[in-house]
Amino acid sequence: MAAFRSPSPGFSVPRPAAFGVDPSGERMARIRRSPHFRDGVFQNPGGTARTRPSGSAAEFAKTYFDKEARLRRSPRGTVPVHATTLADLARPPATGLRLTWMGHSSVLAEIDGQRVLFDPVWGERCSPVPFAGPKRLHPVPLPLAALGPVDVVVISHDHYDHLDMPTIKALAGTDTLFAVPLGVGGHLEHWGVSPDRLRELDWHESTRVGGLTLTATPARHFCGRGLRNTQHTLWASWVVAGPEHRVYHSGDTGYFDGFRDIGAAHGPFDATMIQLGAYAEFWPDIHMTPEEGVRAHLDLQGGRPHGALLPIHWGTFNLAPHPWAEPGEWTKDAAEEVGQAVAFPCPGEPFEPAGELPGQAWWRAVSGPIARPWRLRIVEGVAGTSKGDLDLAGER
Repeated sequence: MAAFRSPSPGFSVPRPAAFGVDPSGERMARIRRSPHFRDGVFQNPGGTARTRPSGSAAEFAKTYFDKEARLRRSPRGTVPVHATTLADLARPPATGLRLTWMGHSSVLAEIDGQRVLFDPVWGERCSPVPFAGPKRLHPVPLPLAALGPVDVVVISHDHYDHLDMPTIKALAGTDTLFAVPLGVGGHLEHWGVSPDRLRELDWHESTRVGGLTLTATPARHFCGRGLRNTQHTLWASWVVAGPEHRVYHSGDTGYFDGFRDIGAAHGPFDATMIQLGAYAEFWPDIHMTPEEGVRAHLDLQGGRPHGALLPIHWGTFNLAPHPWAEPGEWTKDAAEEVGQAVAFPCPGEPFEPAGELPGQAWWRAVSGPIARPWRLRIVEGVAGTSKGDLDLAGER
């Protein structure tokens, strides 16, 4: 393992391998040439985003560590996990497109004969160490080896709940390719992935894998794995387009006007995978609420309900003060208000966006009651929906 230096001269301590490495050499030179890298850091679209909890530390601690609130942040029973098998996934999708949500932001997309694995996290904790940090609230639906061959692994950014060192090391022993944002390739090389299997992209750059075109698109977030957050690795959302189908994976992002531009350039999409969990008033710029997630989907689809929305980044890890099942309930409400089709699979349950979508509110069996502090109000009708058309009505 490499080492990092402490403030005391002549003293160093081991740097955990899970921290990865900081970009250097030609990789760092390429980062400096990026139009999105300025003043020594990558810049967010829409201006500076707050990446640390805002407001009073005491207020945040009171909210986060409140005993009753902590109980609501976990399921009350065993989360149902679909018993998917290798045989299930070996059958080609009848429509040419099938998605399998593995929990959190991990999704297997089988699209036009190719297999794409987004943000695979098979570890027990999203943490640099195995004995501390957010632990899974449900098991992985099936072993990594039971997925079968994967053509390309797509990583949205280098946070622990999206880039998991044990999972990458396991995949490094296969012949899969890796598509990652600019700078993230250094971590993967450090963990055993050969450079010739990396496709490292800046925003708006594309690469071809078989019959698919993968494009890194903007997101509003941040990066970092070690003790110092240097902002030298990029974060991204992703568009994957095949001959017949196209999908979008948001990674982690706050809401911003760029969703419309992404939709205009690459949409409409047969399915979107949208982050709408782990939100809080303490970090409104870098994660989306369910209402914002539905709004983002509509923006990506040209302002109208279209395709299927798959909510991601919820249900698997306890990462925010909101109740465990709140993203599911609130997304269901928000989507119904605008007539948008949403898939609510149990972890591990495959579905085809062009077919019947899993719609059962499976979380209710293991969740306490969820408050309804707001309702959506459509001002001018679905056809004209835009950011100004969706409002928090404050109903109770």
